[in-house]
Amino acid sequence: MKKEFAVIGLGRFGGSICQELSKEGMEVLAIDRDEERVNQYKNIASHAVIADSTDETTLKELGIKNFDHVIVAIGDNIQASILTTVVLTELGVEKITVKAQNDYHAKILHKIGAHQVVHPERDMGRRIAHSIMSNNIVDYLELSDEHSIVEVKAGKKMIGKSIIGLDIRAKYGCTVVAIKQGNHINVSPTPEDILKIGDILIVVGADKDIARFERQLVIDE
Repeated sequence: MKKEFAVIGLGRFGGSICQELSKEGMEVLAIDRDEERVNQYKNIASHAVIADSTDETTLKELGIKNFDHVIVAIGDNIQASILTTVVLTELGVEKITVKAQNDYHAKILHKIGAHQVVHPERDMGRRIAHSIMSNNIVDYLELSDEHSIVEVKAGKKMIGKSIIGLDIRAKYGCTVVAIKQGNHINVSPTPEDILKIGDILIVVGADKDIARFERQLVIDE
């Protein structure tokens, strides 16, 4: 089943996450107080609604508790960010990621129940979007507008199989440039190398090819 995400706050940061998750075929509910922003995402997200995220009743009516992951990307209103996080925590949302304005804000967010706190100045929206799609996606770095390098944990479909057996280069157009196992890194893996639990693959390729590789081999159902 597809994961369901809710993005609260459709500024530059929240908007970029919303766009990237939607592009990757995820179910996304886009939420903002501003009607103009919501209208911008009606044709991008699965659903886009005007709502006050600090209102518990409103979030209950939206079924926010049923979402796999909620991203709070509220801009400069720290109070709204904190209150929204409190409401989401009290409603028992499974995974909450919140944008922090500064280190003090981040400390508060951790204390009130945020599972992950991100700093947009250090973590680009696109990078975060890839990391929250699956625990198996460790890191994501853009090399250019169309090419990236990713660190991924070997998914269940990959364990016990060789690189050539999975046919990664031919099927997905991606290249495995290294494999990490604990503190050891193999910088020249052979096609016959068998993937084991805990292996982290460093893979380079075009964004469209990496997305296909992630969906079909990395993201576990």
